[in-house]
Amino acid sequence: MSPTEAKNKIHTLSAELKQHNYNYYVLAMPTISDFDFDKKLEELAALEKQFPEFAEPDSPTQQVGGEITKEFETVRHKWPMMSLGNTYSEQELQDFDQRVRKAIGDDFEYVCELKFDGLSMSLTYEQGKLIRAVTRGDGIQGDDVTANVKTIHTIPKKLDEGNYPDHFEIRGEVFMHRKAFDRLNNERIEQNEMPYANPRNFASGTIKLQDSREVARRPLDCFLYFLYTDKPVFKTHWDSIMAVKSWGFHVCEHTKLCKNIDEVFEFIASWNEKRFDLSYDIDGIVLKVNSYAQQQELGFTAKSPRWAIAYKYKAQQAETVLESVSYQVGRTGSVTPVANLKPVVLAGTTVKRASLHNANEILRLDLHEGDSVFVEKGGEIIPKIISVNPLKRKPDAAPIAYITHCPECGTELVRQEGEANHYCPNDEGCPPQIVGKMQHFIGRKAMNIDGLGDETIETLYQKGFLRHISDIYDLHLRSDELKQLGRFGEKSINNMMEGIEKSKQMPFEKVLFGMGIRYVGETVARKLVAYFKNIDNLMKANIEELTTVDEIGTRIAESLVDYWSSPEHVQQVEKLKAQGLQFVSNEKELVLASDKLSGKTFIISGVFEKYSRDELKDIIEQNGGKILSSISAKLNYLVAGDNMGPAKLEKANKLNIPIISDDELLTMLTTDLDR
Repeated sequence: MSPTEAKNKIHTLSAELKQHNYNYYVLAMPTISDFDFDKKLEELAALEKQFPEFAEPDSPTQQVGGEITKEFETVRHKWPMMSLGNTYSEQELQDFDQRVRKAIGDDFEYVCELKFDGLSMSLTYEQGKLIRAVTRGDGIQGDDVTANVKTIHTIPKKLDEGNYPDHFEIRGEVFMHRKAFDRLNNERIEQNEMPYANPRNFASGTIKLQDSREVARRPLDCFLYFLYTDKPVFKTHWDSIMAVKSWGFHVCEHTKLCKNIDEVFEFIASWNEKRFDLSYDIDGIVLKVNSYAQQQELGFTAKSPRWAIAYKYKAQQAETVLESVSYQVGRTGSVTPVANLKPVVLAGTTVKRASLHNANEILRLDLHEGDSVFVEKGGEIIPKIISVNPLKRKPDAAPIAYITHCPECGTELVRQEGEANHYCPNDEGCPPQIVGKMQHFIGRKAMNIDGLGDETIETLYQKGFLRHISDIYDLHLRSDELKQLGRFGEKSINNMMEGIEKSKQMPFEKVLFGMGIRYVGETVARKLVAYFKNIDNLMKANIEELTTVDEIGTRIAESLVDYWSSPEHVQQVEKLKAQGLQFVSNEKELVLASDKLSGKTFIISGVFEKYSRDELKDIIEQNGGKILSSISAKLNYLVAGDNMGPAKLEKANKLNIPIISDDELLTMLTTDLDR
């Protein structure tokens, strides 16, 4: 390779890997497998070694990875959070072992740990109390996510009496168990939200939410695995792990002390199969030299410790045949293509189907009828087709063409600009949408109607008893007809009627969520109800008024306006009103301390010494002001504290929005506003 070619290749690889790092750490939406990323990183490192004059100062080979988000306070790590060197090769593990022996001799042990597929976290404790939780970030500084981490039940907020240092830092991995991931991801799909690819991404996306109450609703877990103290407390890593376990920290029970590299290989081999029996995902094994003195002697490279390495398992793959593509219609009308496969055993289970997500994925794979395809199931819970084997394609195989009409009702599908999914717009006449909406309405998180289940809804729809949500509240008029079906006894009918009647007391936000409006999940429903107070105000709101509400963007606003433009939907609301359902907020009206800030809008950004952001928000609202979610020309004031994101500051200055301190805000309450 010529110097010019090397320079161009180094630049291209660096830019590509930086983007993949951003996708992985910040967006929690990786677009490349770990194996492919590591191979590209190795290629870049080799080129930089051969042509060091072209190595970029901020090369991915010198970076831990990750970026600092703008929503959280940035905290510098007392001890850098370095990344581990990794390998997929047993020979490279042997080489690592030889390097260690050459440096410290043969008298040492390894600690073997499962490599959890989650989000690295650093926890700081003082006097036994958790005072700070910080993400890895760029390895030097990370995001302060203490409020979110305190919602994780397995992380102690305060330790019991014990023999631990007054000040210490402990690090670990935040993750999500597979069952929790499946349940929550299915809810996202039902609410027409983008599903996460795997539990690691869901955990990462959750920990960076701005609303810790929402974080608390998503069950996260955390294993702790490394202790940092100002003065040495233990002589070995193993001793420290046993100690922190006795202090009350959640330590993985599968960690093992190994006397030599042969025992390490036995550990790796045993977990290559057993990992699929765990309730959480691992993607490899971590080796650490046990003695702290020997760790210090081995030292560090620019980005990794020389006394530790990660062995990563390759994702399980299998080759099988695409037999057909079918299409599923969700309750919101979203149409999802599904690959029906010749059954193949993969990662301990028989795989018959794999989601194809949308039309773009079919095009990306260049799928043809009868193709031989490679299916992968590594960190992914749902098997996915990763590529096609073109060598086995039949010459006359026709390409898979995405359908143009709904497979259930025949309506022509639509695809909105900027969206990946196709939709059936016939929400009032498409059977799976009608049934799905009613099943969603009666669900535990919506109206929670006892005595009614998904199968009952399906049966009552097929028998002609139910067509709309409002029909549920007329079932009491047809009790005799229900008895004649032979499926329902008097007791089950009575339970059903009691459950339906009781549901009329469910609060407005539950009713709104239960109506199944596209993009209106639980959190959005709560925010809309808190802002508009009743259904009439909400139905009259235009897009500009809707986007004034915190966290309500244009997409949600357009969906709401479109929904209320349908006479059938308005008619349903009127029927539900007549049946006695709650369409008015039951929250007590805020008693204003004054109206000094009436008609004024604010955004609060940064960190303040005297008040928390929530306290400033309350002050503004108690004096008639409103809080907006984003900076626009509609904003009157930006209340700025320390560490405010530069993007917000730049946008506010560009729009000539007054930037005030918390002291200036309080001054506004004691003087007449003239700005």
